[in-house]
Amino acid sequence: MLSDEKRRKEYDEARSMFGGGFRVPTGNRPGGGFSFDLGDIFGGTGDAGGGLGDLFGGVFNRGRTTAQNRPRRGADVETETTLSFGDAIDGTTVALRLTGEGPCPTCHGTGAKAGTVPRVCPVCDGTGQSSRNLGSFGISEPCKECRGRGLVVDDPCPACSGSGRAMSSRTIQSRIPAGVADGQRIKIAGKGAPGERGGPPGDLYVRVHVKPHQVFGRSGDNLTVTVPVTFAELALGAEVKVPAHRGAPVTVRIPPGTPNGRTFRVQGKGVRRKDGTTGSLLVTVEVMVPQNLNGKARSAIENLREATAGQDPREELLERAKEA
Repeated sequence: MLSDEKRRKEYDEARSMFGGGFRVPTGNRPGGGFSFDLGDIFGGTGDAGGGLGDLFGGVFNRGRTTAQNRPRRGADVETETTLSFGDAIDGTTVALRLTGEGPCPTCHGTGAKAGTVPRVCPVCDGTGQSSRNLGSFGISEPCKECRGRGLVVDDPCPACSGSGRAMSSRTIQSRIPAGVADGQRIKIAGKGAPGERGGPPGDLYVRVHVKPHQVFGRSGDNLTVTVPVTFAELALGAEVKVPAHRGAPVTVRIPPGTPNGRTFRVQGKGVRRKDGTTGSLLVTVEVMVPQNLNGKARSAIENLREATAGQDPREELLERAKEA
């Protein structure tokens, strides 16, 4: 059976793809089973004709006559925008100017000069695909004559040189949701490149950059702010007003003996989340050291130093350092 050189080549190709012949025990031969090899399957025997070689060839080539005529989804598009800190927190609508490739407005995507029409590719019969025979297998690939379009343009459009494509610009209004973070990538469905042959448009991805704020910072869904306080306010306790984002100031109570750098949490004054809840405002207190002291203030501080002279705040630190 394998004496024929062509069939032997087909057999070797099949073995290389499926890892060699295989045997199925059925009890039809002495010794516990019968065997067959891929040469029988792919080459066919007797009057059976082409065997599975013809079947697989049909599978690989099936559907190519309609693939090029199916609607094609438009490409996804990426762009960038820069927002103020407040707009990123509250959400806003921005105008985005998009530049990309689309159907040529002169020939409406046909690639042909006005008054002419493309003709069906004679090589692939308009499928855009050509088949390359590998023995029992047929592999489809883009037609070299029409470059996969299925059409041949004899008199090309001068605007797009027969490609049917051209660069174009458009401006769209897009809503940026509240709470977007710096560097976040937002997907806007259906705002990408238009589809072909009635296919849906692609999606638009917007990379957002957020300008820093001179007062507020951000940590996840929380806003942060550092508030200057006096030593007396930390030592004796106080109620201080702190700014809130786009709202009236809020009051924070500082307990007596509060250490410098402590952070207080104000619920509901942060970033609005997708589920409708809101993060917090994190208030960090920082002692402001006066740069210029009048006589009364200097005298008061000297009296405080004398009153606390017996306390060394570094004593415990020095002892721990010795242990290390």
